[in-house]
Amino acid sequence: AIFSNRATMEYWSWQPHSSVAETVYILEDMVGSFGVEGADFVVEYEAAVIGTVGFSKFPEIGFIFHPSCWRSGFATEAVSAAIEYGFFQKKLPEIVADVDPRNTGSIRVLEKLGFQETHRETKTILVGDVWYNSAYFNLKRSDI
Repeated sequence: AIFSNRATMEYWSWQPHSSVAETVYILEDMVGSFGVEGADFVVEYEAAVIGTVGFSKFPEIGFIFHPSCWRSGFATEAVSAAIEYGFFQKKLPEIVADVDPRNTGSIRVLEKLGFQETHRETKTILVGDVWYNSAYFNLKRSDI
């Protein structure tokens, strides 16, 4: 429901999934790499998966939520917990994020949690036939 949703995937680094097999592959990769190179968490609410948050590769944090949960505080709460995990369990000195500059909702979440924008670059991610830009954010452990 999340990875196949066009609105959800508008700012993501790959196209919406067209099959359950694509999503299964991603979830298996998340489970298989947990704690080694990264740590991704599934976010549930009322017995339903509403999103994911975590580190596909340390120290870069990422998160995605179903549109029905946008502007509800779930992302802020989940990202805050992932930050604590990164800083206090994994002892990361900093956490970084790469966000599509048009994704104002995700940027608001990061800024609310203390991330500072460091710079922007153009044509950083190719999704299908379209190049997208990036805004880069940083949060140092010493800043919290």
